[in-house]
Amino acid sequence: MGEGRLSLLPRAKMIEILYNIISDYTLRNVILGSAIVGIIAGSLGCFAVLRRQSLLGDAISHAALPGIALAFLLTLSKSPLILLLGAAAAGFIGTLLVLLFTHTTKTKEDAALGIILSVFFGFGIFLLTIIQKLPTSNKAGLETFLFGNASTLLQSDVRLMSLFALMIFIVLLFFWKNFKIIVFDYSFAKSIGLPVKTINIILTALLVFAIAIGLQTVGVVLMSAMVIAPAVAARQWTNSLSVMVLLAALFGAFSGISGALISSLVQKMPTGPTIVLVISAIVLFSLALAPNRGILWDMYRKKKNRKKIRLDNTLLNLFRLSKSHNDPYHAHDLKSLMAIDPTGVREAAIELEQNGLVKRAGSRWGLTKQGIEKARSLAQGGVF
Repeated sequence: MGEGRLSLLPRAKMIEILYNIISDYTLRNVILGSAIVGIIAGSLGCFAVLRRQSLLGDAISHAALPGIALAFLLTLSKSPLILLLGAAAAGFIGTLLVLLFTHTTKTKEDAALGIILSVFFGFGIFLLTIIQKLPTSNKAGLETFLFGNASTLLQSDVRLMSLFALMIFIVLLFFWKNFKIIVFDYSFAKSIGLPVKTINIILTALLVFAIAIGLQTVGVVLMSAMVIAPAVAARQWTNSLSVMVLLAALFGAFSGISGALISSLVQKMPTGPTIVLVISAIVLFSLALAPNRGILWDMYRKKKNRKKIRLDNTLLNLFRLSKSHNDPYHAHDLKSLMAIDPTGVREAAIELEQNGLVKRAGSRWGLTKQGIEKARSLAQGGVF
């Protein structure tokens, strides 16, 4: 009975935690809002990363700041819809200016992105300074868009974010094939008559809205991490675009939910930076351990390849020495092999013996029948 009760404790504790999350109005909104931001930003970030436009997300998020400030100055309203539309408009204008600079001047894209980022962000800070000097009491809270303040999310904000997220996904699914073509083969897309400029504008507009949605949660400064990091992490695990988008959405959602929960458990810990730290940990884990692309897997693969080369090299050297005696089974001292290649000969010979390719007679080593066949195959294949 005692053991049965103990086994129920973790489940009861989990149910209690879930109940507290569901019943806590603020925490529920923060978790849902953060998850939506992670899903949308991660999904669309894949296209920016694959097109080598990672800095575009940073430029758009910084360019959105003056849009927020101007929207407030024109309406004196902090309605999430008005501020979101202002941020989206400014981000879109900033992106169009980048395209204008790169297509009409000799300015490189990275330089144009840097210029727009700094100019728009500086203008946004200037406007925020003006707003702080206004006599209206409705100005408070706009500065939180710099670093985000997820705790201010209301249920109406989450609904608005969900609506825009749904619209973004509908457009993404509708233009999926077109987006896929211009990402992987822009020249081919032009050659078959696709309106590549229009498709580019639509894809950029989706990214702008995705960033605008997340500004209240993560902030202008950190929003680019939510666009780039999930996509970078997902890229390490797959070569398929659809799988990459799905993984990036899952990584973004997980980091959003985890960051919100961690910040709620630790006093005075901001949600936005916590979310970014979680997704950064996912990126580091992916870079280190993802199959085929991970750093540790790459090290293991290189070590395995070096070992195989050493074994094949030792086997071929034994075969060549035996041919000089007109006896393929002629055994040789390891010193003869070391004179040809001194690196790891003894270890290689022992492993070849374990594999049945080499036999030992005292201090001398010779090929087995299986070893001769393997060596001939290597020699005929031109491995060395």
